[in-house]
Amino acid sequence: MSQDYKNPAFKNLLQKLQEESWQLELLISGFAIFGLFTAYPSIKLAVEDAQNSQQVYKFVIYAIAWVSCAILIFNLMLHVLLRGLWIGTLGLRYVSGDIDYDSLKYSQKFTRYLEKRVGSFDKYIATLEDYCSVIFAVTFLLIFYVLAITFTVLAIGLIASQIIDNDSLPIWLSKGVGISLILFIILGMFLTLIDFITLGFLKKKNWISTIYFPIYWVFSFITLSFLYRPLVYNFLDNRFGRRLSFFLVPFYIIIAITLSLEYKTSNYLETNMKSNEVIANSDNYEDLLTEKSFIDNAAIQSKVITDTYLKVFIVFNENIENRVYNYNKGLQPKTDERGLGSNITLSGTFVNDKQWDSLRREYLKTFNDIYYVKIDSTIYHPEFVFTSNTQNKPGFESFLPTKNLSDGKHVLKVQRRAIKDQDTTYWNVATIPFWYFKD
Repeated sequence: MSQDYKNPAFKNLLQKLQEESWQLELLISGFAIFGLFTAYPSIKLAVEDAQNSQQVYKFVIYAIAWVSCAILIFNLMLHVLLRGLWIGTLGLRYVSGDIDYDSLKYSQKFTRYLEKRVGSFDKYIATLEDYCSVIFAVTFLLIFYVLAITFTVLAIGLIASQIIDNDSLPIWLSKGVGISLILFIILGMFLTLIDFITLGFLKKKNWISTIYFPIYWVFSFITLSFLYRPLVYNFLDNRFGRRLSFFLVPFYIIIAITLSLEYKTSNYLETNMKSNEVIANSDNYEDLLTEKSFIDNAAIQSKVITDTYLKVFIVFNENIENRVYNYNKGLQPKTDERGLGSNITLSGTFVNDKQWDSLRREYLKTFNDIYYVKIDSTIYHPEFVFTSNTQNKPGFESFLPTKNLSDGKHVLKVQRRAIKDQDTTYWNVATIPFWYFKD
């Protein structure tokens, strides 16, 4: 069929399909809105989970899905609303036809004004049809724009991490080539944005277009614009499409600002403040956690302790492993296998279990050398073990005796050591207030 696009029969088929496309638009919009509303809370929760556990790859993937889901929900609901209004106008036109201004018996001044400003009812129906069709198409174009921005940022991040910060590469390659690539992408990103905002100004002047063409060609692959370029240019060659595009951009900005608004009841206090000596956030108490909340660095079993022990749980993330490597250089592997990868193991690959067990013990010993606990002014060095909590999140857990604690309020501090330039520094990981009462 791709070879028959010039065939008159094919053009007639396209004409017939576009006249009846509103039925498919409503069908797709209805199913999509239902599915998106169902998936949106789960995706948002996955974004918060990835952010809390500091898993960059998962965070990027889920963040793209979350933003795309929000865009689709808003645009498709707007499309259904306008398409419903369009269907209503068709039904009204069947009953009363076009607007008869003479039958309204207004003064000549108002009649001329309404005929000029309101115009024909058929024109109103045609305008609604244009809005519905364009909004439905631009909805999916916006998803590609989100992907384009994401891939551009990822390209900068990959160059910085894999080339500039790669110690195995020579200086001239890591710094010279890496910094040059970063500057090229930043410049290209800036020029591409200008070209997008000005609706292709850099493509119109001969000498500018000659300079811009290589950047345009490279960014067509980085942003995947070669997949949706026909859709973009079909918008730009139409005056109505250009006007709607200019209208939607500030409209989305206004919506984003509106959604970020919140009512503050105090100049000093908020519900999401981190725990300290005078603030108790529920994210630091395991019995107060819900399916939609996550531990903030560390947690204990409850705000009120009546047991003979105090359980301390520290959430695991990649930064902890980096600190272990900095503290114990011998644990850093030659090949860092963290991040995305396949769990397929080739046949013939053998793992020395005793060696791995020895390294894991050394890993936990180093962790226990780094992390320690204070209750009020008393320092404890508990032995943490690797485990998972009730939410199946990995971390390190240990137990402290409470027999020497007096009744009332106490403050637990989880702290760690760090070695920088051969100097030892001390950092506070979490501060959690609790109350102890003997059972």
